[in-house]
Amino acid sequence: MNKLERVFWGVLRIFMGWIFFWAFIDKVWGLGFTTAPEKSWLSGGSPTAGFLSFATKGPFGDIFKSLAGNPIVDWLFMVGLLFIGLCLMLGVGVKLASYSGVAMLLLMYLAGFIPPEHNPVLDDHIIYSVVLLGFPLYNAGRFWGLGEWWQNTTLVRKYKLLA
Repeated sequence: MNKLERVFWGVLRIFMGWIFFWAFIDKVWGLGFTTAPEKSWLSGGSPTAGFLSFATKGPFGDIFKSLAGNPIVDWLFMVGLLFIGLCLMLGVGVKLASYSGVAMLLLMYLAGFIPPEHNPVLDDHIIYSVVLLGFPLYNAGRFWGLGEWWQNTTLVRKYKLLA
């Protein structure tokens, strides 16, 4: 892989990590972008209640609505955002973070699935998922990150999913 390709994959990985990490930050502190301060997690708001209560539609809507505001779902969602964001930005655990990110995005896609409004097949969740799948494929954690060091640790050599 040439230098430009390494820069491309490294920067793309960091940018995708920032998307997840920023969602975590905004939901914790309610910075007013997608989460109002009074609805922040620190103010007692639920990070999942708004989306799962109002944005869920289609054949899976009732299933996702039933999860709205559940503290276990809130914690899983927030830990997921933090884990995926930090791992991608640092270049460690990129494989597990990428697969976890794909799972999270596909669940969000299914929650809002309404065929055939707009585009029933392709949206940002699917595009982000494809990008995330490229990171382990191209070993993107090694570019502009700590991935090379991380992948040489005894733990990661033993458990390849942690790469």
